[in-house]
Amino acid sequence: MAHTSQSSRRGAALLASTVAALGLLTACGNGGQGTSPESVSGTAAPATGNASSTDTSDTSAAPSGTGSSPASQTGGAATGGGSSTGSAKTGSATAAGTRCHTSELSASVGANNPGAGQENFPIVLTNKSGRTCTVRGYPGAAFVNASGTQLGPDPQRESGSTAATVTLKPGQSAWAGLTFSNPEISGAKTATPAALLVTPPDERDSLKVAWTSGAVPVSGNASSVRLNVFSAGTGV
Repeated sequence: MAHTSQSSRRGAALLASTVAALGLLTACGNGGQGTSPESVSGTAAPATGNASSTDTSDTSAAPSGTGSSPASQTGGAATGGGSSTGSAKTGSATAAGTRCHTSELSASVGANNPGAGQENFPIVLTNKSGRTCTVRGYPGAAFVNASGTQLGPDPQRESGSTAATVTLKPGQSAWAGLTFSNPEISGAKTATPAALLVTPPDERDSLKVAWTSGAVPVSGNASSVRLNVFSAGTGV
């Protein structure tokens, strides 16, 4: 009886050792597989768009007359002038759709209207196209000799001028004033131009107008030539 009990105890101990060994083997074998790692909160998600895509905001260039180009090359709107409303993008789209282009205009210079030691000439743009278009702001202007070389500095824009949009139906005109002090009074050095180059507002191509009004100031005392914004009509 005692022998049987001892045998039973040895059998139970052996069984327990076997079970423990099997458990250890199972644990070791399962460690190489594991489970999928959990997502860590806050980890950035993969990019879902084109990394090189460009900004879709309006990046249109400013109209040519509002940059740093000289007045002899470009005309432009008066800063802060007018009463147009709405977003800049809408305004730009409207201006681009209705603006008179150089090819649609003819240019002329009206008769001098002198006063108080000043010489005053209207620069006139006439719509020669078959559509209605608009001009707004200053012209560009430059006196040139027969070979096309500019005489004197760029004319200056008259401060305090307020731009207004001038609508031109086919055949209608707008004018802007070109003024300078009489050289005989101011004592400025002069030259006699062959032509005046006129550039419509926000355009880069010029119109050439023969200059038949004699000498203009090009340097020295009170030699500045000044420009005003466009108004409706011919300035007469």
